[in-house]
Amino acid sequence: MAEMTVQLVAVERRLWSGTATSVVAQTFEGEIGILPGHEPVLGQLVEGGVVRIRTADGELVTAAVHGGFLSVTGEGVSILAENAELAGEIDVERARGNVGSDDEAERVRALARLRAAGHAV
Repeated sequence: MAEMTVQLVAVERRLWSGTATSVVAQTFEGEIGILPGHEPVLGQLVEGGVVRIRTADGELVTAAVHGGFLSVTGEGVSILAENAELAGEIDVERARGNVGSDDEAERVRALARLRAAGHAV
């Protein structure tokens, strides 16, 4: 199966890097799926989006992503987020509590965290 190099990086740290067979992300133009050999593209990630990476080992890496860019080149895929959290790091109860927040940005982040963690609202 074809593979590509992928890295998921937030401002404060690298969350994941390795080889993958697919990447799905939410951009302002809509949801985009990337497979090995994809044409070069640059997309702006939505605030409160979810990124899914299918690793070469068949595992699924899921993250809540808050802003940033997705870059596809001949060398691979780079997801450069302003802020991101891997699904396993998300405090689901805290996210549920923030869904009702008056702060729109916090509410959007909370919903993304719940989607990434597999807890639909």
